[in-house]
Amino acid sequence: MAQEIPTEAKRFKQVREDLGKTQSEFADLLNAGSTTADIERGKKKITGKIVTELLRQFNVNPLWLYGNSYNKYLETSTSTAPKIITMDTNDRENMVMVPIKASAGYASNVLDTDWYNELPAFHIPLPQYREGSYRAFQVQGDSMLPVLQPHEWVMGKAVESVRTANDNRIHVVVTADSVLVKKLRKSESPEAVNLISLNREYPVIEQAVGEIKELWEVNSKLSFDLDVHEGEEAMISLKQGLDSLREEIKSIKKGS
Repeated sequence: MAQEIPTEAKRFKQVREDLGKTQSEFADLLNAGSTTADIERGKKKITGKIVTELLRQFNVNPLWLYGNSYNKYLETSTSTAPKIITMDTNDRENMVMVPIKASAGYASNVLDTDWYNELPAFHIPLPQYREGSYRAFQVQGDSMLPVLQPHEWVMGKAVESVRTANDNRIHVVVTADSVLVKKLRKSESPEAVNLISLNREYPVIEQAVGEIKELWEVNSKLSFDLDVHEGEEAMISLKQGLDSLREEIKSIKKGS
């Protein structure tokens, strides 16, 4: 019978692969001998020294390593507020626009002012956008149908932390490798939240709180789809029919 590989061995391998290192390169970084192959195969236990190096060099959470936490990394800050904002010529904060093609590089450039300055930005002179920081993100895919159509834009207000986020509201969730537009639902554990698609064909995503870099609560959208949907068209037709019926009844009453 094949030996079952323990959780810490699987996650140790995951860290190495995420870093793009070979077994020998990873062993050199951790001063773990000639190779880490035996650890990944479950034949050798991870020593306290290696756990310490994983924490010191890469902020790997020891509790996550052994399967006791959702948070892969120990973050130095739990703030999900934007790290950079841009201003217009009148010293008003811009609303930066993040199109689909820029989403892939957004998380890795959260501290790069030059990168932000390349993105389009604008200002909306409405009271709804006067307090707080706002950002616009383009919707990718159909996971939020029927409320959000592909390629529409959502405008979100910056949220300071997951703890202060409004439950069951649509948010833009930025992690190290993705920008997701989902309904955020808090769980019993403070270490994780559930990200829910309105399109039921998509599964619920369990997201570690410590991996969320930015959080924006969606309060409006920009749409270029002005077609009347079939359901709305039917409701309009029904309303017109009822209005016509009311007028006929009024006419009958007047004539009697």
